Amino acid sequence: MAACDEGKDGQDSILEPLCFPEQPADGASTPSLQGPSTELLVCLFCPESVPLQQKDVLLKHLLLEHKLVVADVKLIADLPKYMLYWKGRFLEQPVTDFCSVIKTNSTGPVEKQEDYFLLCDVLPEDRILRERLQQKRLEEVLEQQQVERDDNSFHHLCMFCSEEFTGNRSSLLNHMAREHSFSIGLPDNIVYCKQFLDTLQSKLDNLQCLYCEKTFRDKTTLKDHMRKKAHRRINASNREYDRFYVINYLELGKTWEEVQSEDDRELADDEDDDWSDWQAHPVSAVCLFCDHQSETMEQIYTHMKEAHDFDLHKLRTELNLKFYQQVKLVNFIRRQIHQNRCYGCQEKFDSRENVLRHVVAEGHVMKLPDVSIWNQPQYYFPTYENDALLCTLSDSDESDDKTHSEDVPVIAEDISDLRALKQTSVLNQLLKNRSSCS
Repeated sequence: MAACDEGKDGQDSILEPLCFPEQPADGASTPSLQGPSTELLVCLFCPESVPLQQKDVLLKHLLLEHKLVVADVKLIADLPKYMLYWKGRFLEQPVTDFCSVIKTNSTGPVEKQEDYFLLCDVLPEDRILRERLQQKRLEEVLEQQQVERDDNSFHHLCMFCSEEFTGNRSSLLNHMAREHSFSIGLPDNIVYCKQFLDTLQSKLDNLQCLYCEKTFRDKTTLKDHMRKKAHRRINASNREYDRFYVINYLELGKTWEEVQSEDDRELADDEDDDWSDWQAHPVSAVCLFCDHQSETMEQIYTHMKEAHDFDLHKLRTELNLKFYQQVKLVNFIRRQIHQNRCYGCQEKFDSRENVLRHVVAEGHVMKLPDVSIWNQPQYYFPTYENDALLCTLSDSDESDDKTHSEDVPVIAEDISDLRALKQTSVLNQLLKNRSSCS
């Protein structure tokens, strides 16, 4: 789950969408390519600053003190330079010239309404800045990779037999693959090779298996384990290794798995469209109240009704909820349960178990607060970004009665020409130029 901190009013301040535990969180899907850094992150509005490793502290500060959220922080190639750029721009022009404005409690009293600002790449200037930072990082990585290719002063010991290797890094990597059946990839695919090897050596020194990452009591036991279990390989799911592979720098916000799968889709265009062996991934919808998961929506609705006496279909019919109202209701309940708060009476508890016990004891399972409390714009945004329940809500009523449909605010975002943007992006052009020169 994304990191959450207690706000001034005791409520959680969720800086990024949460993620159910059955899938990796935001950080697992996107490689962490920045190594340790001593650079400072500066606040966009005041003198506050923190080390880069404490970026969540600054993001919380921006949210609570300045009502500003930076979208997709994990996709920004050089966050310190990004923050410095926008700090300068906000000194020149007001924040409303750049950011989307989200008003909370829009149907409530004026004194309780608040404006939050969203800085994201919908703004062309922000998108260009992110692409420029990504391009610069890619150039630096490719330059570093070329230096390592040409370097003949490399010196390192083999991790398995302590044989000494000097000259080009390829001699050690090829030796480990050939003699010890341990391969971390082709030398030309690796960057920051010495740091990579030092990272692996450190794990072995700490008696940790490189693949399953279990710790053992001595080197002999570790060695036997890695040999018998065929664990002489690294764990591809460990994002700590992503920054050592060039492929992770090629596309903004994409891992090597996504880049490779894109290539596969392009190759598959010429093949017969035979989907007979396709096996869809289970839905794995999660209950609103507990950790129970079901592979079909009928099962999850039945579980919530039988185990918790909660009937979402009945609420939809009784309250005549349109599609987006259902979305906001589900996200509202998710948020309240996450914050250990009863969604019916707003009473706060110290654990989820106590909340659920209270909800049942007080008969608040099907009790909703006034519509103005949960029918708020902030609940358009998913509490859990992988919430399969949201994908199955019925919108049939809306399609049958469009004249009475709820007005849905639309954030200004020109998505009409995304394909052209992708084809003409600075990063893609740089990669094409490098390919034609090599």
